[in-house]
Amino acid sequence: MTRVASALFSRLVIIIPYAWLLFFFLIPFFIVFRISLSQTAVAMPPYTPVFDLFGGLSGILEKAREFSFDNYVWLTEDVLYFNAYVSSVIIAGVSTVLTLLIAYPVAYGMAKAPKTIRPTLLMLVILPFWTSFLIRVYAWIAILKPEGLLNQFLMSINVIDQPLIILNTNWAIYIGIVYSYLPFMVLPIYSSLEKMDHTLTEAALDLGCTPFTAFWRVTFPLSLAGVVAGCLLVFIPAVGEFVIPDLLGGSETLMIGKTLWNEFNANRDWPVSSAVATILLLILVLPIVYFQNAQAKADSEGR
Repeated sequence: MTRVASALFSRLVIIIPYAWLLFFFLIPFFIVFRISLSQTAVAMPPYTPVFDLFGGLSGILEKAREFSFDNYVWLTEDVLYFNAYVSSVIIAGVSTVLTLLIAYPVAYGMAKAPKTIRPTLLMLVILPFWTSFLIRVYAWIAILKPEGLLNQFLMSINVIDQPLIILNTNWAIYIGIVYSYLPFMVLPIYSSLEKMDHTLTEAALDLGCTPFTAFWRVTFPLSLAGVVAGCLLVFIPAVGEFVIPDLLGGSETLMIGKTLWNEFNANRDWPVSSAVATILLLILVLPIVYFQNAQAKADSEGR
């Protein structure tokens, strides 16, 4: 009985992640993809159903003839969507690099700190999550606006003579994304650095490496898994970010999150917006799958 219970428990542990993936990723993706194949209609919901799962196999096959990829063709003909994708990827990429440059020294310092104060440092990293995300973004408006705290401080110490125009620019978006997603970069890097065997660094120093060389040849490669995880945790949500560009960015800021919102709510064109979301998901998922396969292949060859 114990072996049977152990086998059931081990299978349950495997089934739960797949069930989570099914209900919260595959099924929603299927629904969005289904809408993207339909046509816009003046109705509620504002699209014509493509096929009905409750109509049986014959109903599905009959409705399958109504499949249409016109929405995807439309996306290739309108340069607005291409520019939105490119702009989103660039902004998310720059934000990820800036977040990494700030997060790595923070995580490194936390890993080198005495064990007695590490829990306190971890709490300080996640402390912003205790406040609403929307309130934190609105706080940056008060800081970055021309008469805000930042300009008042810089002018009071005579660094600048007139207020800097930061709000409603891409710089404000970078600041908002870096601040909001910094813990997602710090925590995985800290986890990798804390588990690292620091005697390897000491051995590299004993063999004649400078501290800088020892860092790049020993410490950084061993923390690369945390760096990759942190970059993915920042880049993926940053690409589809809507709140930060909408509140901190200008009217000329073009990101796919704002484009999706306009299509869903302003234009009420659910099929086109679903096609936009489907392509965005493929842009994000396919490189991740490729990276995981390459990493698994490299690990198997290393063994």
